[in-house]
Amino acid sequence: MTFVVTENCIKCKYTDCVEVCPVDCFHEGPNFLVIDPEECIDCSLCEPECPINAIYAEEDLPEDQNQYLKLNEELSAIWPVITLQQDPPADADDWKDVTGKLQYLER
Repeated sequence: MTFVVTENCIKCKYTDCVEVCPVDCFHEGPNFLVIDPEECIDCSLCEPECPINAIYAEEDLPEDQNQYLKLNEELSAIWPVITLQQDPPADADDWKDVTGKLQYLER
């Protein structure tokens, strides 16, 4: 099992979760983070650190977010690992409650 970063992270990209990951399984894209399912040890430390509730255990993934399991796997194979917390984008708070953000995902 793995943890999955979902739509809420798109254009918000808070990195609080990265700081607590003991195995460096987070990967960073232009406006989204993903978790490498092969590296994730299911420690659950990241989930409560996310200020916008964008991280779910695979078994708790909402049905409308199922596509993000595959997206995390795909993008973690090509995006670089991120290990240190960074400042979020300046407009992150403007995007935190927006739904239907997949169209804004930058690869």
